[in-house]
Amino acid sequence: MPVIFVHGVPEAAAIWTPLLAELGRADTVTLSPPGFGAPVPDGFGATSDDYLAWLAAQVEAIGGPADLVGHDWGGGHVARLAATRPDLVRSWCIDIAGLFEPGYVWHDLAQLWQTPGQGEETVRGMFAGPVEQRAQGYAALGMTPDAARACAEAGGAEMGRCILALYRSARQPRLTEWGAELAAASRRPCLVINATADAYTGGPDLAHRGAERFGAREAVLEGLGHWWMLQDPRRGAAPIGAFLASLGG
Repeated sequence: MPVIFVHGVPEAAAIWTPLLAELGRADTVTLSPPGFGAPVPDGFGATSDDYLAWLAAQVEAIGGPADLVGHDWGGGHVARLAATRPDLVRSWCIDIAGLFEPGYVWHDLAQLWQTPGQGEETVRGMFAGPVEQRAQGYAALGMTPDAARACAEAGGAEMGRCILALYRSARQPRLTEWGAELAAASRRPCLVINATADAYTGGPDLAHRGAERFGAREAVLEGLGHWWMLQDPRRGAAPIGAFLASLGG
């Protein structure tokens, strides 16, 4: 049974490399969402619904039900799959549980992306510089040099278009509605990663509430931030490995 890892925005699959080395499994698969390290198919709208359909098709092709681990918007895609296609999910793990809680407010950068005009200007600025300069920016935010370089190389106008479409499809109250769907869905074993210093996901209290609401196990990674899998891959891999082992795989 495969263990599928899905990254988020504005990233590439290289963010998982150190954690996968620590996990030491031969059955892992990394999936890059269209526009984020993978080509964008003709006609792909890059809304949350489009990414949900993409992930469902990928899991079907790989052979579900699968264990899925999602970070950032990868966690959003995984959570929505768990809510709408539980037949494809054996277990799921996300690090953005707080986003689905009532009262979550999108972070400042997301609100810029969601604003016509300001969003376009912001993504132009994000991808305007040379790769080396952008990689330095990612490293300053907490990525390792290799991951920062891979994410910078994946960036560009196409990624920018996908960012805008995705975030604009997820204006509130959509997140709250998706959270209600998830809470009401057929339960599959779930692990919530609660990285307490993540500045984008609403804080540790919201993550804890999300874990309780979804009947999930919770792994508190005290002091780790948004890229916890790069900051301390051994600490990040430990609860995922234990969770998978508890399922018999």
